[in-house]
Amino acid sequence: MTTQKLIEQIWKKKSFLCIGLDVDLTKIPKHILETEDPIFEFNKKIIDATHHLAVSYKPNTAFYEAYGLKGWQSLEKTIKYLNSEYPDLYTIADAKRGDIGNTSSMYAKAFFEDLAFDSVTVAPYMGKDSVEPFLAFEDKHTILLALTSNQGAFDFQTKSVEGVELYKQVLKTSKGWANSKNLMYVVGATKAEYLADIRKIVPDSFLLVPGVGAQGGNLQEVCRYGINDDIGLLINSSRGVIYASDGLDFEEAARSKAKELQNQMERILEIKRGN
Repeated sequence: MTTQKLIEQIWKKKSFLCIGLDVDLTKIPKHILETEDPIFEFNKKIIDATHHLAVSYKPNTAFYEAYGLKGWQSLEKTIKYLNSEYPDLYTIADAKRGDIGNTSSMYAKAFFEDLAFDSVTVAPYMGKDSVEPFLAFEDKHTILLALTSNQGAFDFQTKSVEGVELYKQVLKTSKGWANSKNLMYVVGATKAEYLADIRKIVPDSFLLVPGVGAQGGNLQEVCRYGINDDIGLLINSSRGVIYASDGLDFEEAARSKAKELQNQMERILEIKRGN
């Protein structure tokens, strides 16, 4: 999906919500465990209940790899279902890959060609030759980890290197890589106060912002500092939506939580358009 199509969907749905599909079999409703493929069945019902309120879905691949071959098959079924039934939804493989060039090429083929995701999250630590193989794919996005929402982000990401915080150096350096127009960046919602500086470096890029909801991130604060003329934000909520209930009403509960977020986003967009 192109960036322009994503922007069109945001305005059409009055939403920039991304829902994380982080399926833990110990947390999903017990009656779903009785189905042939509980991971896919859970995802399908969440997607069907919330697709009109979100513009994007983000399966975290660890939650599928943990269940071996069956888990990976559930991931395959999930992305095929999204692409066939809801082709206007933007899909993110939250895989956090990043390795030497030829290995990155294989990772890129796996997620962009075989699984047909629109984007994949990538760690920048090994530099441009580990990221550019992802960037080579037309109309696919590489979402670079810039400033994450976890506490350990302060171990390295905010440390000064030759007078510049490391996350800022990542942002600045990545802009010079081949096909950098295909880059997006991960910025945690719990780091909202950093977004003003981030926007000075990447004013036009989309930012994937996890951490709203269960991790304590504030939507209004993120938008205050991070929104741009094209909105430029995908706000992710995972546990807060998909585990809103573990009972028979889990679909309705997920829809209700997604609707709460979409309503807030609609008001933000109305104010933005009014300006």
